[in-house]
Amino acid sequence: MQWQFWIIQTLNSVAFGGLLFLLSSGFSLIFGLMRIPNLAHGAFFMLGAYFGYSLLIRGLNFWPAALLGGLGVGLIGVALERFVLRRLAGNEQGQVLVTLGISFIIADICLLVWTGDPMPLAAPQALRPPLRVAGFAFPTYRLVVLAIALVAALALYLLMERTRLGAMIRAGVDDMDMARACGIPVSRLFTTVFCLGAALAGAAGVIGGPIMSAYPGLDADMLPLALIVVILGGVGSLGGAFIGAFITGFVYTFGVARFPDLAYVILFLPMILVIAFRPRGLFGKFAA
Repeated sequence: MQWQFWIIQTLNSVAFGGLLFLLSSGFSLIFGLMRIPNLAHGAFFMLGAYFGYSLLIRGLNFWPAALLGGLGVGLIGVALERFVLRRLAGNEQGQVLVTLGISFIIADICLLVWTGDPMPLAAPQALRPPLRVAGFAFPTYRLVVLAIALVAALALYLLMERTRLGAMIRAGVDDMDMARACGIPVSRLFTTVFCLGAALAGAAGVIGGPIMSAYPGLDADMLPLALIVVILGGVGSLGGAFIGAFITGFVYTFGVARFPDLAYVILFLPMILVIAFRPRGLFGKFAA
């Protein structure tokens, strides 16, 4: 029935929006606070998915695999920030080219290690039975992904707005020289932010694995979605990333379902309109 289609697609949109927030929140932190256009973020997502797959086939439970996958990608992010991107501070063109090159390197390494076959990640056993409501079934795991996104959004908000660490990070962003004069270790804080952003992308890759699988090209599929979320919501705004993720989830899900031939037109059109009429984004703090 028609109403069942709309209900199912709405639930799919909400769940996919939650996954997009887990991906784009890390991108928003890195780009919004550090002004680093990290084009390797989609590759971090894909690498996390492959890490999760390898851990799962070795018998590790799903949630520890998600944590370890995120941690592994976060450590790679630390190495990238400390030894490469820090040398390019203020050189946005160089950062774009370097992170794009890193994404290609990661993609080729994944292809070499895990081959080109899609590798599905199994959801936790307890979450595999569908949830049945009003005569239709909906995957329970997708609702759990949404709940994780809500918890992550609250945790990031509290971290940035209600903790001393968040205050120091914001001080370093507003006036780096003054923050250093006050004894704030700005470089170490920025490394922490980059590690957190990369770890969120890696953990999102594992969590999204049961929905999307791990496959070559996953990075190229997810990076544009993260960019759209950040542009819609506004650079530097976690709240904007949250709203933008769900807007993008709805537009993408319904666009593919109803107008598959025009899916990308429908997806990118809102971004174009926002850039044209509201360059800062819907909730942006900094000029785009």
